[in-house]
Amino acid sequence: MPLTLRDLVADAALGLVAHADPAALDRPVSWVHTSELADPTPFLEGGELLLTTGLALRAEHPATFVERLAEAGVAGLGFGVGLSHHDVPADLLAAARSAGLPLLEVPRPTPFIAISKAVSRAIAADEYASLRRTSQAQHELAQAAGTSNGVAALVRKLARLLDAWVLLLDAGGRLLHSAPVAAGSRVAQIEPEVDRLRARRGLAAAGFSLGDQEVSMQALGGRARGFLVVGRGGPFATTDHHVINSAASLLTLALEQVEALGAVRRRLRSGFFALMLRGEPVGDVLGDLRADLPPEPFRVVVLAGAHDADEAVARLATEQPGAPVYLAEYDGAVVGLVADGPGLDWLTGQPGLAVGVSEPCELTDLPEGLRQAQQAARTAARGDVVVYFADLAGHGLLNLIPDDDARAFAEAILAPLRGQDVLVESLRIWLAHHGQWDPAANRLGVHRHTLRNRVHKAADLLGRNLDHPGVRAELWLALQVLDRG
Repeated sequence: MPLTLRDLVADAALGLVAHADPAALDRPVSWVHTSELADPTPFLEGGELLLTTGLALRAEHPATFVERLAEAGVAGLGFGVGLSHHDVPADLLAAARSAGLPLLEVPRPTPFIAISKAVSRAIAADEYASLRRTSQAQHELAQAAGTSNGVAALVRKLARLLDAWVLLLDAGGRLLHSAPVAAGSRVAQIEPEVDRLRARRGLAAAGFSLGDQEVSMQALGGRARGFLVVGRGGPFATTDHHVINSAASLLTLALEQVEALGAVRRRLRSGFFALMLRGEPVGDVLGDLRADLPPEPFRVVVLAGAHDADEAVARLATEQPGAPVYLAEYDGAVVGLVADGPGLDWLTGQPGLAVGVSEPCELTDLPEGLRQAQQAARTAARGDVVVYFADLAGHGLLNLIPDDDARAFAEAILAPLRGQDVLVESLRIWLAHHGQWDPAANRLGVHRHTLRNRVHKAADLLGRNLDHPGVRAELWLALQVLDRG
């Protein structure tokens, strides 16, 4: 704890007499400075106990002298009596009380150097205690990091050491670990601050208030592999920041290791995928990657258009749902093996990518499944939609119909939606997802209720029942004609 004016007054060896509001004696003392200048403030930083015998007061008005010291942020004024002044001048006492500046009367037998030594010893002891606390905390953090579940253990240890709540977020701002667990509810509150820190790039840190909580946040690593957020109902001392920095360094190393392992796993999955395409028996060497393989029959999904397919696989791997999804990079695209259900809905709902989906297939039919998905993805790239291989039959039918006739048919059936581009696009995506609300809404980036309202409005304008398979087929065919045009 920092030395305060109260601690100095309590030191009987110094014999100091306080002339101040008792509450003001709790001010910490950063240093001691002796001066007989009329204006010593150019040589002060704030927080000092200024010692003087009052020589300057003969030419300087006490109120002006005290006002300067108060504005400079000194902790207090020590006035030595028995030299230039027998007692503390009454007008100086009045000025100090008026300015709220604590005044300590220093008796003649007490040399100023004794006060300086007392403050110096206390500061040295405080710094040593801070160093020991930091060292001990670093040791405990390192021990936690070395356990089997090191990252989570380190987060919990940091929370206990600082009596704070701690969040560890990934590069996208999603929660990885929290201590206590309930602290995870704060993620939504700090999203704007995470976005601001991410925009600064490189090694960056920020401090801000969250209600009655003081929060310290750091980006982990130069590439912002994640974010460490620490908060509590009081300010952080210098020692606390040293402990937070130590935890951030350990977490950065841990995340780098996780990232390196993830890159190795991605390369293994991509390599095994190439082997499975060739019909090689890889079942015995897949190891724990076997858990990523979906049950047969599954679909092959190709997601084309990513700037960096391996990076896209890495991102998807951190987001994938509980259902098994085997993700790999192949021929510059993301390839997924997934069974029908939530996993397929999630994978086909990825925005900004052209998605092709094969017919259900067995592992022995993987090459044919990949061919179907690639062909569907090429068609999807024309309109940035999801295309199932079975839908390509509609494109083959179009080739049998003269363009003018096909266009006349399309314009006639879709005439009620002319000028309603939002409704047309919503209907197109909904039909592309076989009438499934959630994946289609995800694809459009809207809530499923919003999409439901749009589709129902389109149905009302068209005067057709979209629950009828034939109606859906006609509308899909008409939309394909307009796309081709």
